Amino acid sequence: MFIQTEQTPNPSTLKFLPGRVVMDKGTMDFAGADTAAASPFAKRLFAVEGVQRVFFGADFVTVTKADDKDWQILKPSILGGIMEHYTSGEPVLAGEAGPSAGDASADDDEVVAQIKDLLETRIRPAVAQDGGDIVFHDFREGVVYLQMQGSCSGCPSSTATLKMGIENLLKHYVPEVVEVQAVQ
Repeated sequence: MFIQTEQTPNPSTLKFLPGRVVMDKGTMDFAGADTAAASPFAKRLFAVEGVQRVFFGADFVTVTKADDKDWQILKPSILGGIMEHYTSGEPVLAGEAGPSAGDASADDDEVVAQIKDLLETRIRPAVAQDGGDIVFHDFREGVVYLQMQGSCSGCPSSTATLKMGIENLLKHYVPEVVEVQAVQ
């Protein structure tokens, strides 16, 4: 098994591409070892000392390290954990994952549906290339609330991406949008 790695704009994260499907549908973000109970794969990665966050995309895994750890030391252990997962035959998730917070709903009004469509077709694919994801949370009084995940969570350039990139795009296509804010 050959696993590629890519740097991301966030120096604390690396993107691992196992050449296989990671998530059949949606994404999963594990903010710490205590949140990984439903995922044998995530638990295996958190067993590596220095791993602080794990994010699963469609065909990649993004790992965030502790600031005092070095990628040269962590990377071989993480690669080993990924290989062990795929040779073990264990599922990524022990149970079925619920729908992502950003999934379209029949209850969405026209503006929210348009925002979610733009996020799904234009923004999320670009952000996934950098090892992250952006999930819709709410739209109130002209403000779109989004959650940054994976390499985007805690990234030094995420505020600029949010304000200059995503906010400008949404304002251009959806006149009702006046601002975009990140939520934790």
